[in-house]
Amino acid sequence: MTPEQLAEAILAALHGCVDAGEFTAPLPASVRVERPKSREHGDWSTNIALQLAKPAGMPPRKIADALAARLSQGEGIAKVDVAGPGFLNITLDAASAGELAKSVVEAGAVYGHNDTLAGHVINVEFVSANPTGPLHIGHTRWAALGDAIARLLKASGASVTAEHYINDAGSQMDKFAGSIVARARGEEIPEGGYPGGWINDLAAQITGENPDFATMPDDEAHALAKSRGYELQLGQMQATLNAFRVQFDVWFSEKTLHDGGAVETAVERLRTQGHVDDVDGAVWLRTTDFKDDKDRVLIRSNGEPTYFASDAAYYLDKKDRGFAEKIYLLGADHHGYVNRLKAISACAGDDPEANIEVLIGQLINISGERMGKRRGNALFLHDLLEWIGSDPLRYSLARFPADSPLDLNGEEMRKRTNDNPVFYVQYAHARTCNVSRLAAADGVNRADGFDPSLLVDDTEAALLATLGDFPRVVAQAATLREPHRIARYLEDLAGRFHKWYDVCRVRPLNAEDEITDLNRTRLWLNDATRQVLANGLALLGVDAPERM
Repeated sequence: MTPEQLAEAILAALHGCVDAGEFTAPLPASVRVERPKSREHGDWSTNIALQLAKPAGMPPRKIADALAARLSQGEGIAKVDVAGPGFLNITLDAASAGELAKSVVEAGAVYGHNDTLAGHVINVEFVSANPTGPLHIGHTRWAALGDAIARLLKASGASVTAEHYINDAGSQMDKFAGSIVARARGEEIPEGGYPGGWINDLAAQITGENPDFATMPDDEAHALAKSRGYELQLGQMQATLNAFRVQFDVWFSEKTLHDGGAVETAVERLRTQGHVDDVDGAVWLRTTDFKDDKDRVLIRSNGEPTYFASDAAYYLDKKDRGFAEKIYLLGADHHGYVNRLKAISACAGDDPEANIEVLIGQLINISGERMGKRRGNALFLHDLLEWIGSDPLRYSLARFPADSPLDLNGEEMRKRTNDNPVFYVQYAHARTCNVSRLAAADGVNRADGFDPSLLVDDTEAALLATLGDFPRVVAQAATLREPHRIARYLEDLAGRFHKWYDVCRVRPLNAEDEITDLNRTRLWLNDATRQVLANGLALLGVDAPERM
């Protein structure tokens, strides 16, 4: 019996109670079951009786008693206890609990997927780096978390577009081009320019493609550096993100907002909403109407649009593309953007509580021997991938809430020991694969038999309960935008699997021993665990190796 099936059984029992006149209350469309913190309290629990007490006008324990009496008679339920003020603790019989192993294997890669967010159309924007240099350590955290959040939303039924906003308009692009030209000519970087080593590389590549680059007239050299440098740097960013297993559905250019007139159109659209003022030749958006700390300039008195005007145009563009929900993932230095972005939403006639969500990630530091050998303080994503690797990096970043500052050790993240969480989980998956290989060599085949009533060991009950909890964890992680819940779940699952592995054999102890349905059924449980470990790691963008 899956948690969903148990929830349906509880709902049916509720209807039975109401039909029999045992109590009267409006019943919910669905019932939620949860795994108790202690195995002594059964396999699953629900607080539905407490929820119905007020509308029913009855003590919750009386409702729980009536419900328990009906549930106890249900197929697959071994025991129902009423605890405290009215909690129901439910224990499944072994056969009913064990059926889950087969259900997981048969569901395969979609086990854990749910429809919690079905009907939601969501745009998730993250990283959104300036194409003027390599992705750095700050971008790295949001690349890992943003991609994991997008995967979780999709697994929970939402229609999701992962988007990277390319900041390719404004003065920083001119400074970028000027820096490349200066390096090509052997000159000092202009004030406010980019002195990084990548500028030298770009200058060298453009010069290799255009031998007369350094001697071109200033305007021609600047135009070439701006266009070709942009292409090369953007390509490097995309290649690095691909190596980090981060895929975007849309790469949106800020420049297109200006070139296509979207900024001017946005100002006029906001004006029609009644929140635009003209003061001293400048155009202002009255964001203080919606809890911003000050009004914001859209168009300066010299006629130049501000970055805020681009933000407003971009928001409206997302709205026009049909994204009812827009999630922005911003760095720790962008706290001030929260109210102003929500104010844009309100000024556009939207509900800032429903149509926009801004997540702020805290600072991250990664130390270790490799850092001590570096010159300067910059640490780029491609350096981290070379040093630590994609799997340890993504997993380590995903297993902490975004709003917690991180101080990680790169050398610890690389270790292949059980003290390293990513290795611990990946090793559990590799061990399940090894069990399957050895079982097949011994002639243990799942197709030859399955008797879930044989899964009676305490470690089997605990493992099955954890497997059954996976869809709920996925749904909760998606709803709360918290990938770390998946990582912590996987570590718990790996621990329960290792305990089971230590006491329950899938293969016969001796070659001459008969292969029984117990061996085959345990193989189903082993393979179900493998599937859930793989599914969970996939949601974090981490490999599930078959051998380690």
